[in-house]
Amino acid sequence: MANFLLERTAPLPLDEAWRRITRWRRHGDVVPLTVVTVVPPEPTRVGTVVMARSGVGPLSFEDPMVVTVWQPPQDGAPGMCRLEKRGRVVLGWAELEVRPGPGGRTRVVWREEIRIRLLPSLFDGLLRPSARYVFGRALNRLLRHP
Repeated sequence: MANFLLERTAPLPLDEAWRRITRWRRHGDVVPLTVVTVVPPEPTRVGTVVMARSGVGPLSFEDPMVVTVWQPPQDGAPGMCRLEKRGRVVLGWAELEVRPGPGGRTRVVWREEIRIRLLPSLFDGLLRPSARYVFGRALNRLLRHP
């Protein structure tokens, strides 16, 4: 199981940073070879299922994630969302958080524990930097583009 942490400071209000990182379908636009669907479609709440389908044709897999914590930022207070990965291939969890940052900016934190079923922990040393790169790039793109 590989753990990683991403932190970014964005020149956005808390609400806007939150909106950008929790528009689930947009994750499919910024993660290569991935399409994201959401059930129910809107609004997100505890129990919402975010389904990421990654790959091409028969070499694809589904990564269902269930929202287990949903606390949007309110009145300047931080916001936090937790997704539990419950797929046949990808397991673990992800937490997305927004909080006030320096100079009126927003601090965004993405924590994740990811495990690929049948992949020995010996490969965590490769999985961790790969996941940091892919999700770090995705987070940058989510925050840059409305």
